[in-house]
Amino acid sequence: MLSLTIMALGTFGVVFAWALVRAGKASVFIAMAIVLGGAGLASLTTGRVALSPRVGITTALVAGALAGAAFYLATIGFVLVVRRWSVFQRHVAEVYDQRRGFSLGAALLLSGLVVAPFEEVFWRGLFQTRLAQALGWPAGAALAWAAYVLANAASGSLPVIAGAIVGGAVWGGLALWTHGALASIVCHSIWTALMIVRPPNDRSLPPAARSGMSQAPASAS
Repeated sequence: MLSLTIMALGTFGVVFAWALVRAGKASVFIAMAIVLGGAGLASLTTGRVALSPRVGITTALVAGALAGAAFYLATIGFVLVVRRWSVFQRHVAEVYDQRRGFSLGAALLLSGLVVAPFEEVFWRGLFQTRLAQALGWPAGAALAWAAYVLANAASGSLPVIAGAIVGGAVWGGLALWTHGALASIVCHSIWTALMIVRPPNDRSLPPAARSGMSQAPASAS
């Protein structure tokens, strides 16, 4: 019962946080750090979050790191394809505009060391595992991925939704393979850090967005 309550509250928390961000009443950094940090910590109290029961810790770490780097390279390729889509570019600019006022260190701390790992602890460590225990791992992974995409669709942002669809599949796949959250935590954190330190193809963005990145580049997730 505790796990289901945390799963429901965490999901609605993400939707509510995106509503605040869309209304201009909260920064995506602060809102998601609070919601996902809280959901992640609460998930740990259930005792259901495992690191890598099916795969060795070293293997999970290496696989997560390689997947994070590969996902970043794939993101660069995707940006090259969609960079002339004006609506997508406008949404990218809006996401990057959220980063004004944050130093590089603050962006890395909040996104790479708080939001990304605790997001994985909640969605893959608890949410996917709990569903898998009830429905089997393939079905649990699929339903957790769908819930993750729908929750982040509340952002109304094309790059965020695209990241949730592809990233959710990657991180969910790693959790399905390992039956734990370690590989997905490493993958998500490395991808986020790379997106912060070196945003892909920033020259294709509007000047205002490039200015925001130069002040405080970061990943929305």
